[in-house]
Order: sequence, then structure tokens, then C-alpha cells
Amino acid sequence: MILIWLIIAPFAGGILAWVLAKVFSHREGHGLLARWVSLLALAVDLYLVVRLWVDYSVGLGTGAFSLPAVAKKLLYGKWFAEVRVPWIPQAGISFHLAMDGLSLLLVTLTIVLGVVSVAASWSEITDGPGAFHFNLLWTLSGIIGVFLALDLFLFYFFWELMLVPMYFLIAIWGHERKLYAAVKFFIFTQLSGLLMLLSILGLFFVHGGQTGVYTFDYTSLLGTSLPPATAFWLMLGFFIAFAVKLPAVPVHSWLPDAHTEAPTAGSVILAGLLLKTGAYGLLRFAVPLFPAASESFAPVAMALGVISILYGAFLAFGQTDLKRLVADTSISHMGFVLLGIYSWNSIALQGTVMQMLCHGISTGMLFVLAGAIQERIHTRDMRRMGRLWEKVPVMGGVGMLFALASLGLPGLGNFIGEFLVLLGAFQASPAASVIASLGLVFSTVYALWMVQQVFHGEPRERWALPDLNLREKGIAASMIVLIVWLGLFPQPVINAARPALENLQKVRAAVLKQIHQSKGGADELR
Repeated sequence: MILIWLIIAPFAGGILAWVLAKVFSHREGHGLLARWVSLLALAVDLYLVVRLWVDYSVGLGTGAFSLPAVAKKLLYGKWFAEVRVPWIPQAGISFHLAMDGLSLLLVTLTIVLGVVSVAASWSEITDGPGAFHFNLLWTLSGIIGVFLALDLFLFYFFWELMLVPMYFLIAIWGHERKLYAAVKFFIFTQLSGLLMLLSILGLFFVHGGQTGVYTFDYTSLLGTSLPPATAFWLMLGFFIAFAVKLPAVPVHSWLPDAHTEAPTAGSVILAGLLLKTGAYGLLRFAVPLFPAASESFAPVAMALGVISILYGAFLAFGQTDLKRLVADTSISHMGFVLLGIYSWNSIALQGTVMQMLCHGISTGMLFVLAGAIQERIHTRDMRRMGRLWEKVPVMGGVGMLFALASLGLPGLGNFIGEFLVLLGAFQASPAASVIASLGLVFSTVYALWMVQQVFHGEPRERWALPDLNLREKGIAASMIVLIVWLGLFPQPVINAARPALENLQKVRAAVLKQIHQSKGGADELR
């Protein structure tokens, strides 16, 4: 039941926050009540996920963190927590949730960034705080469901669940062009989601026609025999939906507007979590369900990854809006994820998981800082900033550290992720790896330019603004600990994700063997 409670806690917390804020709306502290209820709901999830780590961790040490007993299940078993309840059995739909090391890492990231989102918007949201936290927590609940669902219908349900409240977060509590950004976000994600639904239904009917068993269960659908053309088109429906969320060029244009116009909490969730659902979907569904089609499509996907790396960096350097600059960097950083997934070897996949986690932390924190600056001086225009370090030295130091993380400084987590992706990609395609490595050079340019424009140089206006307060320092300190720890000691993360990644490797090996055998048979016929 622990997996169900991970979803229910923020779901129920959102309703409670909204109801209590509505009931006590005549009192001055009703917004504070909604915030504390939200934190309490996320604290419950944090407790549950810590219990999972204690029970199933692959970390070193003795006692609860030793390898024998239950922890071996994480290393050598596919799922170490699972629940399956019939939902609509007539249609082959079940409430099937399961967790392995990969989903455990991403659920942990979701809860951590959820706490950061609530804390970062503590003083920003004054209009309708109850409804705001309701939508925020329901988005988080949908994201957790995406990372746990193993029924494809249930997966699609959670995929759509996280879309609607995020639309309202942008459309109601966003900035100047919020409605335009929200509608654009909704259209891109909704249309691509419908393509995925068509592919899910196609796989459902093909599998049912072959076996007589009509089901949406992931484990049953794995290994479904498909004609090459059918497999390619079904895979493409999944790929487009996940590439839009990632996002990859050329389906990226919704991202800068949505990230820029969203409130701080919305930007943190968009960059830190929603983009990861696209990467997770590729790792969990698109590649394993259609391995042969994914293998043949890999050169195209890798090319799109390289283009995204370079084009995202180019876009970022041309921005004067601080939040838009940080948003464009996500296109570049998530290009490494796409490149790593379709390089399809153990080193690249390990780098992919590290990049997903570290990008969520570093870019999420940059959005927190951008929101803090905007809340203080009411502008995101870097042309009006300059030499803010003299006024806000703590903010300047934190901004510099996470800018260095973004450019891939050794010792910080992003370096591990990007280095492993490039190393693994070199085995698959040396040309793609060499070209993609230019992204590291470009990231140095835009990251340091951002720091120079905001915190150094000549002051354009005489701003009088306070430095980070105690709450904001607490957020920054926790994120610094995480990004440094991942940079210096990434092995626990790699160990946790290893079983899921090894399963991907086994799938690829089987596909390559099948392709080799079919080519050998064709040669004999000739």
C-alpha cells in the first residue's frame, strides 16, 4: 500500500489545503494554513520514500543499509514494491503500480522538488493560495503516478492528470503572457498525448488479436510480436509524446514560454519534473515495448539530441530575460538525455539517469533564484540588472555555484551525467559525441555570461533589495548539498538504477541477436 499512499498523500493534501483556505478565507492566515498543509502532505511522502530507501537501499554500510536480505531484491529483482488491483477488468485495465530503482530515484526527486516548490512560493502567491496549492499538489500526485504506473491506461490517466493542474498554475498565477503560454503548453502536450493514446490502443488490439487476451498491462505487452512497419508507427506515437515533454527540437517551442510565464513553483516543477516524465517514458515504455523499431530509429533520435544540445545553448545565449535563458538551457541539457538513451549502452544510460536528477536540482534552483530576484525588483530583464552581488552576496554566491553546475564543472553532479553520456555516446557514434561535446563549451559561455549580467558588471539601475532570507537559505543549502553529493559520490544513484538499465541492455542484446540472425538467414538464401 505504500505506493498508493505516495499518490494519495499529495492528492488528499491538495484538497485539504483548498478546503481549509476556503473555510478560513475571512481570516488573515488562511494562506499560511494552505502552505503548511501542503508541506505536511509532502512530509508524509518524504517519510514514505525514506522508508523505501532504508528498506531497499543499495548503499554501503551495515544494518539497514547492508546488501544482504531485502536490498538484494533491488539489485537482482525487477520490482521491489508492487501492487495490482483490478480496476476495469472487462477492458483489461488494472490499477497496477510498481517501483524499481529508477522509479525510486525519480519519485524521490519529485518529493524533494515539491517541498522546494512550496517553500519557494511561500511569499509569492497571495491570491487564492488554497487553489494554488491544490493544483500544485495534484500535479505532483500525477507525476508520481506516471513514475509508478505499469498499466498503460493508468499511465495515460496520470499523464493527463498532471497536465490539467499545471495548465491552471500557469494560466491563473503566471506572469504577463500567462494565458498564451498556458494554452500553448496545453495544445502541445495534449495533441502529443493523443498520439500516445492511439499507439497504446494499437498495441492493445494487436496483442489481443495475437493472444486472445486484451490487456493494458505493461509486463504482458512486453515482447509483443509486431510487423516492422506497425512497430515503427506505434513507437513513433510514444516517441513524439515523450519528445514534446522532454523537449527535443523541433517540438520544443512551448517550453520557453511556459517556463518563463509560470510562477516560481510552476517553473521548478516544469523544469525539474515534467521534463523528466518524457525521459522516463522513453526509458520505460518507448524503447522496451518497441526495441527493434527503437534500434532502427536510434540514429535519428541521437541526431535530434545533438541538435537540441547545440540549438538550446544558442537560444540561451541570445536571451535577455533571466527566466527564459534558464528555460532554454533545459533544451540543451535534456538533449544529453535523449542522446544517452538512444546510445543504448550502460555508460550512456548511467549518465542519462545522473543528468535527469542533476538537471532537476540545478535548473530548479536557478528558477528559484530567478523567482526571488523577480519578486524583489519586479523584472526579469537582465539589461536592468548588474552588480547585484554587492547588494545580495549570498544570492550571488548561490547563483554562481549553480551556474557552474549548469556548465558541468567537475565536482558537481551535472559533470558526471554529461561526461558519462558523452563517453557512452562515443561508443555508439563518435561523430555525435564529438559534436555534442561542443555543448559543454557553449554552456560555459551562456552560464558565465548570465552571472556577469546579473551579479557583476556595471549597475544599470540603483536597486535596493534584501539578500536571501532564512527560508531561502535553507532551500539553497539543501540543494547545494544534493548537487555536491551527486558530484562527489554518484555510485549509490548508479547502483539504484542499475537493474532497470541492465534490463534495457538485455532487450537491446536480444534485438541485435535477432537482427543478426535474420541477416544471416538472408545471406544464406542469397
